Amino acid sequence: MAPSTGHPPRPTLSATPPTSSPPAGQGSWRPDGHTGLVTEDSAAAPLITVDELATLLTSDPPPTLLDVRWRLGGPPGRELYQAGHIPGAAFVDLDLELAGQPGVGGRHPMPTADDFAAAMRRAGVSDDRLVVIYDDADSTAAARAWWLLRYFGHQSVRVLDGGFRAWTAAGHTAEPGPSGSPGSPGSIELPGTPEIAPAPGTPLGDFTASPGHLPLLDADGAAALARTGVLLDARAGERYRGETEPVDPVAGHIPGAVSAPTTENVNADGTFRPAADLAARFRGLGVTAESDVGVYCGSGVTAAHQALALSLAGLPAALYVGSWSDWITDPAHPIATGAELGTPA
Repeated sequence: MAPSTGHPPRPTLSATPPTSSPPAGQGSWRPDGHTGLVTEDSAAAPLITVDELATLLTSDPPPTLLDVRWRLGGPPGRELYQAGHIPGAAFVDLDLELAGQPGVGGRHPMPTADDFAAAMRRAGVSDDRLVVIYDDADSTAAARAWWLLRYFGHQSVRVLDGGFRAWTAAGHTAEPGPSGSPGSPGSIELPGTPEIAPAPGTPLGDFTASPGHLPLLDADGAAALARTGVLLDARAGERYRGETEPVDPVAGHIPGAVSAPTTENVNADGTFRPAADLAARFRGLGVTAESDVGVYCGSGVTAAHQALALSLAGLPAALYVGSWSDWITDPAHPIATGAELGTPA
């Protein structure tokens, strides 16, 4: 289908309240002299290295640690967690706890504030305590949790650069089984699901979720931004071009969007490329400091990774959470295929 000829109004991107969203930093936070409590320094940069995390885990209190390993189509992240995880980590299920019920809003729609807050409290997340999130390696799933916690108002959230793979490669220990040590956050049990129970003595967190702390797009806003700003499509190039679609029933992309696969944000080991390299990459895709930028993917997971990469480069972006799986639920939405002008083939 060809794009419609009408031009919707320029989207209004909600601004992050200055009291809860510090400027995006570059590089990694140095924890020398700090604990796992939220401080001005701990709210400065989105990434943390494995050695920095190891130091913080010996502090009192340590940060809250979330294991969000997940891959589209498997293997189940919980099985990986049970086979071995960073000591003290709580497992968080992306499909069940970092998304609402799939449907009109897409495969991974925004969870409600109450549901998300309850899941985070069960995992031990508190408002005044640093949260560190990891996945297997490339931060694709961890970025979804990072974005949601920031959107719902947590002031200090870090992603472990390189994930669990980097942790073990550096010689740090991992523990098998369903939980961390008694009294530390453990895995959770959801009603009606055969999940493992929390660790004995697991303290509940006190996280309170207030939405609106990061900019957000709906379908109309994404369509408008594709014409008036820069809308980045985080999926693989072949999915963008409509050559293949392994998940959703319709192939293609939002007209005017620019192909920007998130695989190009990271090194071969899954760690993020340097901030200067990321900034150069996004400049090559048409993003400037003055651009209004939006990101989408298949269902709002890898788009969060794109938002994190943009943050590292000092470039804010609005996220279309429903993404392609929401866009195609409305037959009136136009669909484009092939490589558009200005988009890498």
